Order: sequence, then structure tokens, then C-alpha cells
Amino acid sequence: MVPRVPFPARRITLAVVLVPVLAGVLGTLLPSIGLMPGPAQVPATAAWTGLAAAPGLGASVALSLRIGLVSTGLSLSLALLIVAGAHDTALMRWSRRALAPLLAVPHVSVALGLAFLLAPSGWIVRLLSPWATGWTLPPDVATAPDPWGLAAVVALVLKETPYLLLMLLAALPQVDADRAVRAARGLGHGPLSAWGRAVLPRVWPLIRLPVYAVLAYGLSVVDVALVLAPATPPPLAVAVVRWLSDPDVSSRAQGAAGAVLQTGLVIAAIGAWRLGEAAVARLARPWVSRGPSATGPWEGRLGIWSAQTAALPVVLLTAGAVLAMALWSVADAWFWPAPWPSALTLETWARHLSGVAWPLGTTVSVGLVATVLAVGLAAALLEAECRATGRGGLSDGVIYLPLLVPQVGFLYGVTVLATLVGLDGTWAAVTASHLLFVLPYVYLTLAGPWRRLDPRWGRVAAGLGAAPGRVFWCVTLPLLLRPLLFAAAVGFAVSVGQYLPTLFLGAGLHPTLTTEAVALATGGDRRIIGVHVFLQAILPLLGFALAVGVPGWLYRDRRGMRAAEAGG
Repeated sequence: MVPRVPFPARRITLAVVLVPVLAGVLGTLLPSIGLMPGPAQVPATAAWTGLAAAPGLGASVALSLRIGLVSTGLSLSLALLIVAGAHDTALMRWSRRALAPLLAVPHVSVALGLAFLLAPSGWIVRLLSPWATGWTLPPDVATAPDPWGLAAVVALVLKETPYLLLMLLAALPQVDADRAVRAARGLGHGPLSAWGRAVLPRVWPLIRLPVYAVLAYGLSVVDVALVLAPATPPPLAVAVVRWLSDPDVSSRAQGAAGAVLQTGLVIAAIGAWRLGEAAVARLARPWVSRGPSATGPWEGRLGIWSAQTAALPVVLLTAGAVLAMALWSVADAWFWPAPWPSALTLETWARHLSGVAWPLGTTVSVGLVATVLAVGLAAALLEAECRATGRGGLSDGVIYLPLLVPQVGFLYGVTVLATLVGLDGTWAAVTASHLLFVLPYVYLTLAGPWRRLDPRWGRVAAGLGAAPGRVFWCVTLPLLLRPLLFAAAVGFAVSVGQYLPTLFLGAGLHPTLTTEAVALATGGDRRIIGVHVFLQAILPLLGFALAVGVPGWLYRDRRGMRAAEAGG
């Protein structure tokens, strides 16, 4: 029997994940019933009374539900269309290669770029005017932000579709999707119906938690909402952050009550979504068990067309958003309705680069440390699980907990706890808060390749006399180098995009590119915003480039290692 890993990975991971979330929820719940930290107190029911009397509360809740449910439904539909329609085609291989740059761009970078693309005087209208539209002035219509939150929905769809696509691609080998589709095709089913009947029912349980995480994020997003959602009234999470940031104790208590309401809203939405799953599964059961119908080559073409229709807007809008802000960062003057700047200059970079240095340094240092810690914890945890049982022992639901509980629902309590122990406003607190959200993404990105690694490699090494530790360092890690680096790139991208953890735990003392970009969004110069967005996008892209290039360079003369790595 192979001995278990002595490193207490499970206990440390549980402490990193559970303690902050549970303590944060408790630290948010207590102020909502009048138990405020510090000497200033409020009546037990004052928080909920003030929340109920808040102007536009119902509209805020409705807006949050609309943004969260619509963006999740669209993202899931697009991801499923891409995977099902492009299964085992060149388009799927292209989609896999496009994932890294799409995942690298932070949410707020996409939001800020879309704000210019979709604005009445934005780039799309500029490219069409005046020869196509006849407009000599920008149209008088609100588009980004818009009263219905549709621009925020578009930004979330552009970011969450690649994430769900990544989770689907990681889950497909676990259900042997290729063989299932071939078997269904052999029975006479067309490409789309074969995937829907043979793969989707089996892969859905594996992506259920990622879908719930996307839903929870969409319902409680703050940074994207600050840029693209209406401000009067704002989504509930934005209103909660404003109340919690107010120096008045009664407003903070009201914010705590709003945070509890936000958590309840997410729980109710996930519960309703789960009931919807059961209803859809019941209604689809006769279709799944039905025999093949007459199909022709049109179904294969329909699948490719559907996948292309789903993938191209995501790629083009994301690239356009980043390109537009990069162009603004080097624009001299860009007046309506010119489609291009009158001249290109590096003056903005020269004038503001020194001011960006501090947020850039914080972003890089916090991201690197949080990522290294997350990769180490995830690797130790997965190795411990594999040695103990040969399969995952720690529930993925526990790892997902920080992604399922809305950030506004517990980060205020974490901030109170950090203040009590003297860590509020420190670099260590900001890094620890980022680790809380980086770890789930790193673990879930790495879990599939780690668990699919052929155990015979380790057995061969052990049979040659290698100790378990040497097998881990000299066999397992080299074989999984590419997944490790890719997971690290994902984790670093997640850290770069964090807004609320930096805002709450940093206390304004450790700004990052994301917090500065959001602060500039409400009236800042687009040239300066472009500098921040470009740096925000380029840092994760460099991480993904290293994740792809380093293994290729190290194994350039080792064909067997590349084959083994690909198989793992």
C-alpha cells in the first residue's frame, strides 16, 4: 500500500476555504441583527427596516435577477452549442486554442472596452457613421450602460462562455464523449442529437457546480455592474457595497442586511435553477430514449453553423473590446465621428506610467504569491487524494464554496475579522483574500488532468525503488507540467481580475490595476483607462504564453515526454 502524503493538505485547504467563508458569513449576519463591531450599536431590527425602506430595492433585486439569470442561460447555451456542434472538428481544435486569450482578459477589461464599443458615440457607431447610418451626431439612446442591464449581460456572456467551455472540455474525457458519440452515430443519430442524447445527460452532473458558480457571480457582480449596469437603481450587490462603505453605522448595518438578502437571493436562484433542471430532464426523457429519426448532411452543417454562430461573436467582441482600449491608450485625439484617432502617440504612457507602477506592482506581487500558494495547495491536495483512494476525496462542493457564496455576502465579515486581528489594510490580507478565490479555479482546472494521469507511471517508478516523494517530484510533476502551468495561468488571471477582495481587505492602501480601472470608469480619461485595461489584459496573456511555451521548450527534444504529457 502506498503511504499517504504527510502534508496535511486537506486540513489546510479546508482552513483556507471554509474558515474565511463561514466566519465572513457570520460576521455579516451579526451586524444585520444589530450586533455591530465596536462601541456603536443599532437596534436589532433597524438594519432590516432601513433595507425595506431603501428606494428602488425591488427594482435592484429584479435587475440583479435579470442580469444573473439571462447571462448564465446565454453563456451555458453558447458553450453547449460550441461543444456539441463542433465536436471532433477543426472548429473545436480552434476553440481550444482560443480559450487561453479569452480566459486571460479580466471581466472589468471587457466591460470597459464594451462601454466604448457599444456607447452611442462608440467605435461600432463610428465605423458605421456617417456613410452607413447618416448620423452626424451620436444617437440619443442609452446603450452602455442601458436601463435594462443588457450591456452587463453581454460582458458577462463574453467572459463566462469561455469558462463554461473550459469546464465542459475538462469533463468530456471523464464520460468518454468520443466513444459515446460514435456509438450514437452508429445507431443512426445525427451529430447534434447524438451529442445531446449520449453525452449531455452524463456530462451535466460534472458541470453543475461551475454553472451554479456562474449564476452566483452573475447575480452578485459588482465591477462589471459599476461600468455597464444602470446606477439608479443599481443592482443589489452595488447598492450593498455602497452601504457597507458608508461611515455611518446605520448604513453599514443596512448594508449587512442587504448582503444577507443577496446571499438569500443566490440560494433561491440556485434552488430554482435546480428545479428547472429536474423539470427539463423529465420533459426530455422521452426524446433521449427515442430512436433515431431521418437525418441528412444538413444536421452536420447545422451543427457547424451553430457552433460558429456561438463562437465568433464571443471572440470578436472580446478582441474588439481590448483592441479599442489599447488604441485609446496611444490615441492623440479621437473626436466623433472619426473611426480612427487623428494620430498615435505614447504621451499618455509616458505621462502616467509612473502612476501605474504602484498598482501594477501590487497586482503582480499579489497575483504571483496567491497563484504559487494555490498551485502548491491544489497539487498537494490532489496527490493526497490519489494516494489515499485513487480518486477525489474532498468534495468539489467544498472547494467551490467561495464561488457559490456571493462575495458581498461574506467579505464584509472577513474584513471585520481582519480588523479585529490587526490585518486589515495589509498586503498579506489582500493576498489571502485573493488566494480564497484563486484556489478553487486552480484546483478545478488541475483536477481533471491529475486524476486522468495513468497511475502506471508511478507504479513503474516505485517498482524501480523510488520513494513516494521522489515519484511525486520526478515523475508526476514533470508529466503534469503543462496542466500545472495552465492552472497557474488561470489562477493568475483570476487574481488580476479581483475587485471586491482588494477593495474590502486593502482599505485603499494596496490599489491594483482593477480597482484603479473601476475608479477611473466613472468619468476618467479613456486614454488613462486604456493604459490600465491594456496592462490588465497583457499580464494574464503573458502567463498563458509561458504556460504554452515553457513545456514546449523544455520537451522540444523529448517526443516521448510530450506524448505522455498529452495523454495525461
